[in-house]
Amino acid sequence: MVEVAAERGKQSSSRISEEGAGWACAQTGAFAQLRPDRRGFSWLNLRTLWLSRNEILAGLFGDPSGQVRARWVEAQEARGIDQEFRIKPPVGRDFTFLLLGDTGEGDASQYAVVPGLLKIGEKTSFAVIASDVIYPTGSGNEYGDKFFRPYQDYDAPIYAIPGNHDWYDGLGGFMRVFCDAPPLKPKPDRGLRGLLWRKPETIDEAALAEARTLRGRPSQQASPPAAQPGPYWVIESDSLLVVGVDTGIRNVIDRAQTEWLRRVSRDPRPKILVTGKPIYTGNVYKPSRLEGGGTIDDIVRDPAHRYVAAIGGDVHNYQRYPVRLDDGRVIQYVVTGGGGAFMHATHIIGRVDVAGVHEDDFRCYPLRGDSLSFYSQLYAKRLRMKWLRLTPSEAACITSEHVRNEPVRTMAGPVRITRRMRWAARLLGAWPWPLRLPVDKVFHRFLSELSDWDTPPFFKQFLHVTVTGEELTLRCFGATGCLGQELDPPLEDEVRIPLTV
Repeated sequence: MVEVAAERGKQSSSRISEEGAGWACAQTGAFAQLRPDRRGFSWLNLRTLWLSRNEILAGLFGDPSGQVRARWVEAQEARGIDQEFRIKPPVGRDFTFLLLGDTGEGDASQYAVVPGLLKIGEKTSFAVIASDVIYPTGSGNEYGDKFFRPYQDYDAPIYAIPGNHDWYDGLGGFMRVFCDAPPLKPKPDRGLRGLLWRKPETIDEAALAEARTLRGRPSQQASPPAAQPGPYWVIESDSLLVVGVDTGIRNVIDRAQTEWLRRVSRDPRPKILVTGKPIYTGNVYKPSRLEGGGTIDDIVRDPAHRYVAAIGGDVHNYQRYPVRLDDGRVIQYVVTGGGGAFMHATHIIGRVDVAGVHEDDFRCYPLRGDSLSFYSQLYAKRLRMKWLRLTPSEAACITSEHVRNEPVRTMAGPVRITRRMRWAARLLGAWPWPLRLPVDKVFHRFLSELSDWDTPPFFKQFLHVTVTGEELTLRCFGATGCLGQELDPPLEDEVRIPLTV
């Protein structure tokens, strides 16, 4: 069934046509009927920004995630969990699962992913959320409409790795929902950080219990055990290990988790890594640091550990970097953060050359041209500057000229690039400025984040993973919010990875 869906999706992909990208959205999808209300989520809200202040405080005064994580792990071990943090779903040698990241805004962009996810995810064994289950602060009081309701019809267990936003609540909501853990006893944090730090919310247990009933079927529960063991874990099968790592707020892995990761990685079975932060993103190498020295990529690249892919959330789009190592092995480094939050622009990604990856082998969704066209139309409307608007074809040609490659999608007709078009691309971070002003970084850091929207196309995505004894197949499916793409989710990328030595 999945193979048939994948084949059909190829015909409607954004790599084939503008219609496949969602530009010709004749009818909005049925996702709108799934939402509990019509309230949107916006980072323009000052209260939202204030609630998220722990990110800035962690950068200024130090990230306490490692110490707090150690307390959570100690408390879990006292409750008798498996100290190797193993999850053993009842799967055989061959199975399938879903993987998506950065889901929980609770608005249209999250719910737009659900219909396609349910269609492609039918009969999968489980799902994994990689990073930022709940925005803005991971509160346990927001899981009802941002986790249990959207995935109430997904008929299998869901495991998760926390992202930085889940940590803004001290991981209290995450641990309560996914690990069934009682709250930690408060521990004073002296100094300015302790004074300004946002404290965890008290969870309304009655409301949470009611929300849980939305995913209360036995088939939706993990067994055994009844909950995942902690904020990091390993899902074991005969064919593959899925190793989930918690990167906290500032992308540092504490000593105890590092030691556990080294032990797990010595298992002879092939592995994929799932992390809260990607190792490669935006043509930049950003491996998580290990407390005590080294990086997580040192572990991934070790041939004895047999990692074939490293997949991270946090960045809200899809990117794939096939990195060929000196010994000839290829590891697929993937970003999958398009599960529901606002879209981080891809048009600011220059010509790819990091780690020797050739531009022609790099994949992203949305395509750079679609990203630029959408943001140009958004800001042309917001700023009332009609000249800023770029059609999908114009934007595709501009980004192609900048990146020096052929447009991915065949144009409907010839496009003449004008000075107006170049200035529009320049203002949006897709064309170089004089003196090399870092407009692309500013756009990624601020303008993308402040540019959420509630109408199609959304350019969201999720991964479907097929595992056999011989091969691992990653498929990226798009979610535009258009009815046509709900009925036939577009297949935006596919890679097959051998698992045999």
